[in-house]
Amino acid sequence: MPDSISCEVLQRWIRAFARLVADNEEYLTRLDASIGDADHGTNMNRGMTAVVAALDSAENVASPAALFKQVGMTLVSTVGGASGPLFGTLFLRMGTACGDVEVLDAGGFARALRAALEGVVARGKAETGDKTMYDALAPAVDALEAALDAGGSLAAAVRAAHAAGVSGRDATTAMLARKGRASYLGERSVGHQDPGATSVALLLQAAAGVIPARSDSSSGSASGQP
Repeated sequence: MPDSISCEVLQRWIRAFARLVADNEEYLTRLDASIGDADHGTNMNRGMTAVVAALDSAENVASPAALFKQVGMTLVSTVGGASGPLFGTLFLRMGTACGDVEVLDAGGFARALRAALEGVVARGKAETGDKTMYDALAPAVDALEAALDAGGSLAAAVRAAHAAGVSGRDATTAMLARKGRASYLGERSVGHQDPGATSVALLLQAAAGVIPARSDSSSGSASGQP
């Protein structure tokens, strides 16, 4: 049976991401204080806390599409600044790309992440080197697809995506910001890691921590911080 991801595993991914955001709230805010409004960590934690609360009380998250739609809509409605629309769009586009299935196979997961990237581009008009979340997300999606195309397992592909996302995050430090509030700083934006790219790396870290080689099975741990 090919690698697949149940809705239960996807929920564990979202909850793991929420824990990582909470654990790194102050760090994300410090990053944003250098080149933005100093509210990225606070906003993301508020949004992901609301997401978890919605999941706890939800009755209809039986499919990947329903889950991602709920996550996206919650982020759009609760997160201020640019983060809400961008991360909300990311999950909404994933939900649309999933279609009417109860379990995502590896190819479906890859298509959902590619759609998420396209949604971020459509919303934020970002390109490589702009010093945004795109610089972590784009190489991660490329790495995931390349690993799967090479015959790798879904777990290995997600780990490759995480590694590529971390490298992309780290690369933003040396970049000159060309989008968002950070772009107003000009050369002073150089030398600071982008907070949005950092949150994307946390999202990928959470995925790598909860998606085992056979994520359709009951084996594999999703508890605790990835």
